Amino acid sequence: MRMTYTSDLWWKNAVIYCLDVETFKDGNGDGIGDFRGLTQQIDYLAGLGVTCLWLMPFYPTPKQDDGYDVTDYYSVDPRLGTLGDFVEFMRTAHDRGLRVIADLVVNHTSDQHPWFVEARKSKDSARRDWYVWSDTPEPEPKEVVFPDKEDSVWELDEGTGQYYLHSFYRHQPDVNMGNPEVRDEITRILGFWMELGLSGFRVDAVPFLIENVAPELPDPHEVLADLRAFMTRRKGDSVLLGEVNVAYDELLAYFGDGLGDQLSMCFDFIGMQRAWLSLARGEAAPLAAALKQRPAPPKDCQWAVFLRNHDELTLDKLTEDERQEIFKAFGPDKDMQLFGRGLRRRVPPMLGGDPRHVKLVYSLLFSLPGTPVLFYGEEIGMGEDLRAEGRMAVRTPMQWSKEGGFTRGTPVRAMTEGEFGPERVNVADQLRDTSSLLRWIQLLIERYRQCPELAWGTHTLLESGSPEVFAHRCDADGATVIAVHNLADRHADVELSLAGLEGCRLTDLLVDGTLEVPESGRVSLPLDGYGCRWLRVSSPDVPPEDASILSH
Repeated sequence: MRMTYTSDLWWKNAVIYCLDVETFKDGNGDGIGDFRGLTQQIDYLAGLGVTCLWLMPFYPTPKQDDGYDVTDYYSVDPRLGTLGDFVEFMRTAHDRGLRVIADLVVNHTSDQHPWFVEARKSKDSARRDWYVWSDTPEPEPKEVVFPDKEDSVWELDEGTGQYYLHSFYRHQPDVNMGNPEVRDEITRILGFWMELGLSGFRVDAVPFLIENVAPELPDPHEVLADLRAFMTRRKGDSVLLGEVNVAYDELLAYFGDGLGDQLSMCFDFIGMQRAWLSLARGEAAPLAAALKQRPAPPKDCQWAVFLRNHDELTLDKLTEDERQEIFKAFGPDKDMQLFGRGLRRRVPPMLGGDPRHVKLVYSLLFSLPGTPVLFYGEEIGMGEDLRAEGRMAVRTPMQWSKEGGFTRGTPVRAMTEGEFGPERVNVADQLRDTSSLLRWIQLLIERYRQCPELAWGTHTLLESGSPEVFAHRCDADGATVIAVHNLADRHADVELSLAGLEGCRLTDLLVDGTLEVPESGRVSLPLDGYGCRWLRVSSPDVPPEDASILSH
């Protein structure tokens, strides 16, 4: 398959790193992370090898939903700094070659946002139609998003006697995207932050953003198409990364008509959930089935692959029995579970802290076809703090040193304790340890960037002869990379059929070693429990030391 690599599509093989400014690094000693602290750590992030930073909400907020309840889309929360601090951060990030995207949370606002304060003054308010109102509550959805806090998506506004829609919390009224004035205002918000250097946005809860569009827009996807068109006019290589947790056949519509005229990227929630089912069973079949079902993204679009994000690890697209398998394997205590559909845990504790298993999981992540996304602290193996409420368990302060290193003062949020606390898990120690998880992640990022086939090419699942082994190959422009992962804690003898590669050399990209593909085209490959191999295919006349760093 002939591919055209272009920097305009930088995000197709980016490495995205999600962080919360509030919990990453405190620069002024008040116990709260801020842009000054983040700017101080730009060199660390550049050294890690990530290419794009995704910032969780940093806008002014009453903090009833960790920043996802916005009161001003044109400023920075004073606790996190000033617009000047933001601009200095952007300048420094760009100087180190890092792009930056930010959360776009416009499906709802805080009920303290001036728009809603004005809207609820009277039924005749100029901003009344900026939100969704009803004289009588409409039928409830099948599932309330936060069943531990809400039992309805409609809330009575005592002052006007009407109900307003809130798909999430009652303090987050839904915005009416069917109102052209609202859509115009959102494009101004996009333009404002793009002028300050952002390369795009991660769009929060996309289905909720467009589902409440008024009847005057027969196709709700026009909303996304308009946003995409505006951004393309302003900055041709900008990106829209969508949080769209729906079935594959429904999700394709969010990319657009095949030219990426809506979302540039979508998270692969189905693949993530199937990956965890494979890990729970120690069998490749569930993940392999997901990749067989996953449609190729339209031209110039991409899948974003991840193993956990900043929310609970949702398992909502699995059956109840499948969910229970994962709960039993990785979160058996009720306190580890959330909403009956997910886990509020980070990866290392889920895997019992086994370094072989943890390293395997991240090797799998970076080898899957798509653009990998990391959550801050994953690179050092941070754990969760189950003392915190709900999703906050995984949003603890970054652990920079044995003493914590997040702040000179007292952190506003408690740090993780015990086996995964900073005295045992921190950046400073792992930078000095060549066998650490941090160094492993650096290697994986380096190899991923040297293997554009993984992101740009076509992928083919390979029969391995062992049910516990997940094997696939990615091809582009005559170049091939093969990845093999043993998902079980037992030795596996892998047999790969590599027709068409007879006589080629396979150079291991993660450890020293080469293999020759015999004339039969069948390669025997022993793998230890939780073992993994990335193999670069090359001509036998290419020296192994050159084959290991081939890139496009």
